[in-house]
Amino acid sequence: MSSDDDIGGFALPPFNAEHAHAQMKRALRDAKLAERGPGFELRGKRVAELVVNGAAIDARLARKLALTPEWDRSTLKNAGEQRKWLDDLKKRLARWEAGED
Repeated sequence: MSSDDDIGGFALPPFNAEHAHAQMKRALRDAKLAERGPGFELRGKRVAELVVNGAAIDARLARKLALTPEWDRSTLKNAGEQRKWLDDLKKRLARWEAGED
């Protein structure tokens, strides 16, 4: 009776990629990352990239802090995926700041 897009009889609002992109950029700047074009850097090393692609956001997140990182790629199509990606970024930033990578 219930689909993935409704909760308790109420439909979730549609995902607005442009608005979500602006929110994510703000969150990355709040995390003390420097914005360079579509990417964000920590201590001069690119750690994330965000690009709006239609109704979704193509996001890349560095696996390790490096000058030429290997990337984990994601396509964010809803607010839940957006929150999960930001949580993963925050965990990696904490690990990098602790000097584990």
